Amino acid sequence: MKRAKRLYILLGALAVLSAAAVGVVKTEHHKEKIKNSDEIILEIPQDSVSALSWENESESLSFHKGEDGTWTYDKDGNFPVSTDKMQELLKPFEQFGVSFVIDDVDDYGQYGLDHPVCTIHLETADKSYDVRLGNFSNMDSERYVSIGDGKVYLVKDDPLNYFNAGLKDMLNRDKVPALDKVTDIRFTGPETYEVVYSEDSKASYSSADVYFKRDGENLLPLDPKLVNAYIKTLQNLNLSDYASYYVSDEEWGTYGLDAPELTIEADYTSKNKDKEQTSGTFTLSISRDPKEKKKAEKEKEENEKDEEITAYARVNGSHIAYKLSSGDYKALMAMKYDDLRHKEVFWADAEDITGIDISLEGNDYSLTSKGGKKDRTWYYQEEKLDMADLKSALEGLKADSFTQEEPKQKEEIRLTVHLENEVTPQVSLAFYRYDGSHCLAQADGKTVSLVPRSQVVDLTEAVNAIVLGNAK
Repeated sequence: MKRAKRLYILLGALAVLSAAAVGVVKTEHHKEKIKNSDEIILEIPQDSVSALSWENESESLSFHKGEDGTWTYDKDGNFPVSTDKMQELLKPFEQFGVSFVIDDVDDYGQYGLDHPVCTIHLETADKSYDVRLGNFSNMDSERYVSIGDGKVYLVKDDPLNYFNAGLKDMLNRDKVPALDKVTDIRFTGPETYEVVYSEDSKASYSSADVYFKRDGENLLPLDPKLVNAYIKTLQNLNLSDYASYYVSDEEWGTYGLDAPELTIEADYTSKNKDKEQTSGTFTLSISRDPKEKKKAEKEKEENEKDEEITAYARVNGSHIAYKLSSGDYKALMAMKYDDLRHKEVFWADAEDITGIDISLEGNDYSLTSKGGKKDRTWYYQEEKLDMADLKSALEGLKADSFTQEEPKQKEEIRLTVHLENEVTPQVSLAFYRYDGSHCLAQADGKTVSLVPRSQVVDLTEAVNAIVLGNAK
């Protein structure tokens, strides 16, 4: 009996080993079915596809193409589908190539294809295709794919890189044109006025000034750096998020865009890759969320710099209501004349200055120069000068705020700056006491701004260093 029992045990062990050996053989046989390949397994011309749908781990989307070639979202015909995005999704299947092929697959589960991470369905007039995406092979850095032909493939161009797309990725967003040169900006909002571009207006003593506020027959110079920064905000406008992809005419009030806080119309010209010039008008309307704005006005928080703001935008006549970031909203609302004008009291190029007459504490001084812009030499009472500190102090006079108040207190210092400029040969600047922290600045007899008193002190000290240091 004991011998028989041992025999049974040995036979059982042999059976287990035999089964394992068979498994190894099968595995070895299965491994031999994997082979390199440069086969093109699908060739589907984009124009032939009439329907496309996919289901990934987050959502399921389906689209069809009409006879006019326009794509439509099956769940909502009002959704504006991006043709460019559809072409991007279909492009991999024009010539869908592989690098490895596995024949005669029995177990799709080991490749993650029993529960695919994404299933893509394409239809043409005479055929339909199902592409299933399985696991990602870290060893080969490629995706396992099946197309229903009994095989499994490894592909280098992973379709999941494209088909992770959600509905918002399919939106045909409005595009901000290349604002290479903006020739006119019309603001309708907190201030309604026009900004014009002119390279030779003779309306400023600085040749760098090319943007002006139209004020009747007059042109008021604007700071080109500030205007260009504003245009850059327009150019880089973030339209990636939207509140609604279709707003009817009756619904714009929900976003405050039935009567926008601000409408911007920018006439522009731009050049394409072939250097062909195009022109047009870009229109943007923006508003703060009506409920939020009403609450802010009630709580008097409108001017809180760090306040988070919910705002919306409409581009041209689009039916899309875009969400604006707080930063973009605040930057776009900073469009008033005082926002875009020069903050400097005097902004001419220092090389254009040929002389300065100064009145300080009842005394008059004259600084003169000889030579041209590049080799100008300065003098006071025939003594050569180093003008660096005075020019720096003059350039440093910048407005904290703008005002039209008339001076009521003592004049601190007055300068007449002579320029190498036929249109504006001289500019008169005067600074008056205002309070403990500010002086009132005038240019050519007109009040322009309040400047920090410390800046005026720097100017007077620079003048004293010259006239007292060089006194005979």
